[in-house]
Amino acid sequence: MNTDNLNIQIKTFFGLEPVLAEEIQKLGGKNVEIKTRAVNCEGDLGFLYKINYSARTAVKILVPVYEFTAFNEQKFYDRLLRFGWDQYMNVDQSFAIDATVHSERFTHSQFMTLKMKDAIADFFRDKYGKRPNVDPKNPDIKFNLHIDRDFVTISLDSSGDPLFKRGYRKEQGEAPINEVLAAGMLHLAGWDGKGNFLDPMCGSGTILIEAAMMAMELPAQIFRKKFAFQNWNNYDEDLFQKIKEFRINRVKEFNGKIIGYDIDERMLNAARINIEAAEMEEVIEVKKQNFFESKKEHFPLLIVFNPPYDERITIDDDDFYKKIGDTFKTHYPNTLAWLISSDLEAVKKIGLRPSRKIKLYNGKLETRFLQYEMYEGSKKSKFEK
Repeated sequence: MNTDNLNIQIKTFFGLEPVLAEEIQKLGGKNVEIKTRAVNCEGDLGFLYKINYSARTAVKILVPVYEFTAFNEQKFYDRLLRFGWDQYMNVDQSFAIDATVHSERFTHSQFMTLKMKDAIADFFRDKYGKRPNVDPKNPDIKFNLHIDRDFVTISLDSSGDPLFKRGYRKEQGEAPINEVLAAGMLHLAGWDGKGNFLDPMCGSGTILIEAAMMAMELPAQIFRKKFAFQNWNNYDEDLFQKIKEFRINRVKEFNGKIIGYDIDERMLNAARINIEAAEMEEVIEVKKQNFFESKKEHFPLLIVFNPPYDERITIDDDDFYKKIGDTFKTHYPNTLAWLISSDLEAVKKIGLRPSRKIKLYNGKLETRFLQYEMYEGSKKSKFEK
């Protein structure tokens, strides 16, 4: 592997590709190119470590190592059997394979994964007289198989566990928002750590914690114990330590307020546990408060939230969203507010025209991330576009 100039593919969620591309450029990626649910770029080994440690909107970071075309399963197996797998792992290391298959010729991703496992095991048996173990849960080396029609790409997964597993979430709400999605929403909303922040329906606190980490420029994976690249034969421990130290030395103090409201005591307890795990008790304040009975207390203020779904709090959707709009209009003047919702009919009851609409997915749910601008008096206000 030429570690001075790696081709790198960084996976993300639909709608966050431009945000990720901007992050990767700021971190020093070269030839950054936006794809669907991914960003491609080039960089050296240190850059690969840096983006794993720091990129907030990355889900998985892959390094393609082998590409070929195959027109049937035998050709697929033969090409894999001839590949030099011992460049990337040794016979005593365990491995696992993630697969994505978009092909009319190869329709079964599990079967193709099995063929690839066989080829790797047979390569080592033929060359070393021994097969490596497959460990789907905690492998030393993780490969990614991608088949697009007849075109096969084999990549090394440098991350291991998906990068939304930050390590601070100990408690989960009934409809938690993914950490990467939360960070992406904050980027889209323009949160820069200046001013004050409110999540008025904070659930288990993910948006609050991501907002605090961004405000302080804490690396996204500061709590993570392990990356897959640490098992690679070219792993440079000194280089990774230097990169971590450099990123941690950039951490800054935050002087604003980050506040979460919720009316559910169980959710507030979950949020407190997660905030403590993220060592943010002095930065984030959560309290039992009905948003519909609240007033704006901090200036300037950015609001970002994920209103609860029916399964968490029984709500009459129309009335609930109407109350959100009424609260915005009467109690939150001169405020920018963003919310994410999959109920595209109910959000119309807010009674305000959103100034921006961004299509995102929360898991498999198609949602809209909506921006509302509340201003007092003249429409020539600074909030009017």
